[in-house]
Amino acid sequence: MPTARFLILETGRPVPPMRRYGNFDHWIRVAAGLPASVVTTLDAQADALPAPAGSLGILVTGSGAMVSHREAWSERAAAWLGEAARAGLPVFGICYGHQLLAHALGGDVGDNPVGRGMGTAEVERTDAAADDPLFAAAPERFAAQITHVQSVRRLPPDAVRLGTAGHDPHHAFRWGAHAWGVQFHPEFSVGHMRGYIRARADVLRAEDTDPKALAAAVRAAPQARRVLRRFVRHAYTVRGADGARDQAFQEQQA
Repeated sequence: MPTARFLILETGRPVPPMRRYGNFDHWIRVAAGLPASVVTTLDAQADALPAPAGSLGILVTGSGAMVSHREAWSERAAAWLGEAARAGLPVFGICYGHQLLAHALGGDVGDNPVGRGMGTAEVERTDAAADDPLFAAAPERFAAQITHVQSVRRLPPDAVRLGTAGHDPHHAFRWGAHAWGVQFHPEFSVGHMRGYIRARADVLRAEDTDPKALAAAVRAAPQARRVLRRFVRHAYTVRGADGARDQAFQEQQA
């Protein structure tokens, strides 16, 4: 059995109607193609956060919380995440995790002035993505699932902008060689996305958005999921864990 593991920092839980399908750590682990044997989940709001140095990489989930509220648990997680990124560990932040990583490294996060983003969006790669380990193989435009009201309004110093989407100009970025943030949800299936739209139907109608039309427009987003899987391969490579990777893939196929 491999000793090094991926750490999933769980910063929140799915909306109540979707919890019967598991928590975010399960969704991410399955989407990433990782067996349970190489993953440890940490509850950002309750668990002590261990030194991350021995891990294969860190994945940070989405949340219903707001980074700009600067809750004590979130600030503690941001400090831990910033330390991991500065140490050169592979890091992948999703939605809240994307925003938390940006905040941890000196960026600015707050309410998007245009409002809520929800449904299937088109992510457009920037020119800088052409040689990025995760985004170079992606099409210039690809579908991704989104649900958020806050955004990264200013990237951290020295961050590389990799993708835009609609009214969110900083939808994906890389900081250093091994830390990425993506506002989209690569772990969301069509079913997950439509479930979220149903759960937010009253709020959407109050914002003059038709939830039925929004749900009908949802489509599969395989390229977004491939970005997540490329992160896993990258992490195995940079951490020198080929043996662990091979065993993990064998377990996945068993």
